[in-house]
Amino acid sequence: MTSADRWLLPDGVEEVLPGPAAKAERLRRQLLDLYASWGYQLVIPPLLEFTESLLIGLGSDIDLLTFRVTDQLSGRSMGIRADITPQVTRIDAHSLPREGISRFCYAGRVLHTRPTELLASRSPEMVGAELYGDSGLQADLEVISLMLETLRTAEVERITLDLGHVGIYRKLLESAPLEEQLQATLFEALQRKSLPDLEQVLSAVPDVPFRQRILQLAGAHGDAAVLDSVDYADSAIRQLRAVSTAIEQRYPEVDIYYDLSELRGYHYHTGLVFAAYVPGFGRALANGGRYDDVGKVFGRARPATGFNTDLGALLELLPDQEPPPGAIRAPSEGDADLWRAIARLRESGEVVIASWSGEADPRCDRELRCRDGEWRIEPL
Repeated sequence: MTSADRWLLPDGVEEVLPGPAAKAERLRRQLLDLYASWGYQLVIPPLLEFTESLLIGLGSDIDLLTFRVTDQLSGRSMGIRADITPQVTRIDAHSLPREGISRFCYAGRVLHTRPTELLASRSPEMVGAELYGDSGLQADLEVISLMLETLRTAEVERITLDLGHVGIYRKLLESAPLEEQLQATLFEALQRKSLPDLEQVLSAVPDVPFRQRILQLAGAHGDAAVLDSVDYADSAIRQLRAVSTAIEQRYPEVDIYYDLSELRGYHYHTGLVFAAYVPGFGRALANGGRYDDVGKVFGRARPATGFNTDLGALLELLPDQEPPPGAIRAPSEGDADLWRAIARLRESGEVVIASWSGEADPRCDRELRCRDGEWRIEPL
């Protein structure tokens, strides 16, 4: 590596400089305060853990996204977290094994071996909330509402809420059990929503009604009318109708879109799945769903639902804000009165920068000067 290359960062790994960093920190604090006001307690899981606890059956995608290292103390394999949900699940199961409902929130960076989507960061800062201990629809509704409040706090407008339910596809598979390889191929084709690929895969399935329902499911996306196209998953459809009705009452400005073949997180989600989109942004701005019993690998199966969002993505959409007021330049040397005057200004929220060499910091638009024995603020 030449000296000219030493400053380069790996693809998909970014640093945040002053200005954007302050903007990110303000939003992070606002969101954590929002979650606290809803009763969600902040947890700060470690950056890396033993892979036995970090990779707990959330699907092969998380496995492939996880960087692995060897612990020099124990010789065991460790992983750098690619998702914070498994860590919060471990906390609920072992660190804080409470009875009843537990609510947790978090904000922290994760690391991915490769981008999850085109141009996505490999080190996003994820912010989210998880609710454990309640399998009822009210828990799902609370989490979806909190996700929408997250976007509202970030001043995101023109939101479309995408709703689905993995139980619909699971119910359909129960009617025609398939071999594991065929099921995997069908799943991939359905995720791509490619009718030619689906038809080719389904040609190996003798059950004609099943083939018709799969093709129908692939096209079941749009407004509420698509819910009438499913007559074999009554419970899932009732849940979708109930949630959408409540969201329409709470957030009439939010558009609702149904995608019954959306199987995001299918290998660990067990019920409702949801995501938020905005025009002009090429990927989901926030997403989540129900993932009951993930904690069973820790010996404590619990119903759970949650969501997360990428703080960096929210910042891309955050409107420009008024620039902060300028700083105050102060002499670097003086008596106790000067020191106390500077302390009072900083306590009141002002930024006071000591001038060591007489060179003005470009952020300063005022100066602290002594006039008639008193320290006063004057414009530069």
